[in-house]
Amino acid sequence: MLTFCFGERYPKPCTLVLGGFDGLHLGHRQLIAEAKRTGAPVVLTTMYGGKGKELFTAAERTFIFERAGVDAVCGISLSGETRALSAEEFLRKLFGCVGARRVVCGEDFRFGRDAAGTTELLKQVAPCPVTVRPLVKRASGEGGRSRKLAASFCKELLRRGELSELNACLCASAEEFCGGAYFVQGSVEHGREVGRTYGFPTLNLTPPAEKLLPPDGVYGGLCGTPKGDYPCIIHLGARPTFGVAERKIETYLDGFSGDLYGETVRVYPVQYLRGVRAFSSAEALRAQLTADKARWRDLCK
Repeated sequence: MLTFCFGERYPKPCTLVLGGFDGLHLGHRQLIAEAKRTGAPVVLTTMYGGKGKELFTAAERTFIFERAGVDAVCGISLSGETRALSAEEFLRKLFGCVGARRVVCGEDFRFGRDAAGTTELLKQVAPCPVTVRPLVKRASGEGGRSRKLAASFCKELLRRGELSELNACLCASAEEFCGGAYFVQGSVEHGREVGRTYGFPTLNLTPPAEKLLPPDGVYGGLCGTPKGDYPCIIHLGARPTFGVAERKIETYLDGFSGDLYGETVRVYPVQYLRGVRAFSSAEALRAQLTADKARWRDLCK
């Protein structure tokens, strides 16, 4: 998949899919499906540097977009210069670097300074037909109130630790899970290597600073590695048993043996199991982790 920056030229006629695309939720996937029906290469925009932390980092988005079958991605940094562009200036710059033969977007797409640009303006200025898709909504809360499926809603679910609901918004089937569900990607670091002394060696990751994380806790999940996918127990947060306050991700891979130092892995937290707490000894911690592993195995059946 080709990635290029806003202002650089994409060399082929294409179908352009417009949006911020902090990952892909079900509404985004409908836009991509619409674009693929044209038969032309699909180019997607993705925006970085907005307010708050991101569901997915730039590297994580690349993985998601590749799995979704996107041909190229135009990365747009919401820097002061780009943010200052009027709606008309934004479109002139965009269509100056992407030779779109069709444009696809959602009805809530906004662009330009103060988000003043609308789909109506896009239809007037675009040098090609524009397809505007209606919003996808999802019932939320005890009353079943309908909410717009958007990155802001997905972030709200993540902050509340509602991972099952979040993943239902991001992927429609189990087959799509590894290419769409929430995950944290990183390079495996050398850690304290304490876990191996009591039978639970872990992979250690430092979460990217820009990455939005679920609440601290111990989760059952899946870890994608270059050597295969493994069920896992994920510890997110400090390690009070050993007096370590730094927030890290430690992951025990059930059934794996070997060395993954320096390799890129993806950790998918799926089910909250318990909170982070201090144990009286390494033996007490080992007993709890044994129980966590057994519980997650049962839940996976």
